[in-house]
Amino acid sequence: MKVASVDQMRSMDRFAIEKLGIAEEILMENAGLAAGNLLQKEFGIKGRKFVVFCGTGNNGGDGLVVARLIHSNGGQVKVFLLGNKIKFRGAAQTNLAIIDKLPIEMLKLENAAAAKKDVAHCDAVIDAIFGTGLDRPVASLAADVITLINNSKKKVFSLDIPSGVNGNTGDVMGVAVKADYTVTFGLPKIGNMFYPGYELGGELFVSHISFPPSLYEQDELQVQTNDYVTLPGRPAEAYKGSVGDVLFIAGAVNYYGAPYFSAMSFLKSGGGYARLAAPHSVVPVIAKRGREIVYLPQEETAAGSIAFKSKRKLLEVAAKVDMVVIGPGLSLQEETARLVKEMVTAIKVPLLIDGDGLTAIAENPEILRSRKAATILTPHLGEMARLTGITAAEISSNKIAVLRETAESLKATIILKGPHSLIGTRGGKVYVNLSGNPGMATAGSGDVLTGCIAAMYGLGLKPEEATRKGVFLHGYAGDLAAAKKGPDGITAKDIMEFLPQALKNDRAGVIDGKYYKPPVILERHKIVPL
Repeated sequence: MKVASVDQMRSMDRFAIEKLGIAEEILMENAGLAAGNLLQKEFGIKGRKFVVFCGTGNNGGDGLVVARLIHSNGGQVKVFLLGNKIKFRGAAQTNLAIIDKLPIEMLKLENAAAAKKDVAHCDAVIDAIFGTGLDRPVASLAADVITLINNSKKKVFSLDIPSGVNGNTGDVMGVAVKADYTVTFGLPKIGNMFYPGYELGGELFVSHISFPPSLYEQDELQVQTNDYVTLPGRPAEAYKGSVGDVLFIAGAVNYYGAPYFSAMSFLKSGGGYARLAAPHSVVPVIAKRGREIVYLPQEETAAGSIAFKSKRKLLEVAAKVDMVVIGPGLSLQEETARLVKEMVTAIKVPLLIDGDGLTAIAENPEILRSRKAATILTPHLGEMARLTGITAAEISSNKIAVLRETAESLKATIILKGPHSLIGTRGGKVYVNLSGNPGMATAGSGDVLTGCIAAMYGLGLKPEEATRKGVFLHGYAGDLAAAKKGPDGITAKDIMEFLPQALKNDRAGVIDGKYYKPPVILERHKIVPL
């Protein structure tokens, strides 16, 4: 599903009104109908009491449509306006005039305390205070009302985005509504998909409000959710070399987990042949846990990392495999970092760089530009800051633009790891991954991801698709682990052990989990008549 910025959504609205002739009143009515249908389906309307808080913009106009639909369908509704009626314009003003003619109580709110009794005795609250265009901190009356809503413990339905959430970043602008349900219109906005906005939105539903597919699926919209990627079937005549032969260059003294989890997760994700090149003193320790891995002991430095003299032999092996993974637990030793940099430019097959490998190339990431084969990078925010020379704070405030520019500059597919990891491609597309949970913020989780991506390539997906599929399955395995054990205390081993189940469910088309909640398109589901 495509995801829009606030400006892109405004442009789509203008196009629908000015070029397609869809009146603004129709779009607002469709938005209200979508919210009303969700309200009916999830909660029920007849005989229930509702409070609707409306700002003076179009989001407030949407709220007025919902109030009218509640009244029409046998519910009791009271509307509180957070501003003067004279501020309403266009379709919002039209709907305000309609409400004025109906027996619906509507009051201009002077202070939050005046609504406290009504909120306490209602069944649910409709949040239509701010839309996605909020660009300043919430203050005064609106802040007090949002606090009242959050403290009420009532079911909350937000229209388009929880009020107080920035539509372009998902950031909280001082204070924001915590909703149980959000209906967003046209397309999800970036703020609906990024944390903390995503978490504050509760269950997310999308209504295209009668936009034609040519508008909401246009190529210019380059951000989208990381939707289903179909895996090739596993042939009956498959052998270990035919479903992925990957060289992992990883490990150092005191770094035993990273090489083990990356190579073993490759096998757990369906990969066939994992070759692990690690310092010779490290191999016996890892081999006790991973007997299925093929080991290539390497000369090592005095500090216990892979020595530069290993370069020739490593390149000989690299020339024979399908993909090379370099970096997990390699250490930051200068000699090993030099090895990484020279290997990166010399390896001719697809290359995945992770962990210490990213740190090694951070001084001169431009070396990636000369590569002909595909490159995949897996930085977290700190590693991305080192790769780009941009502070973590600057990246956080403009993730999509930074990711897109860096992927194009370095000619690589880049995963910016974090809550709802982002996958940036050379073509400018950015995918928002929705699987995964906070429990996956644990040592070794990224190494499991590395092995999973390599396995997806070994199973026959192209590098970009393998990256997307690997990121999804890694997150989904984490969701399965958290559903079984709870998010607190799950380890990389737990995530890895659930990879076969995640893969099995994925192939069977049975994707379920306690945490995995993609947006629901209302038009594609049964709508309860209002």
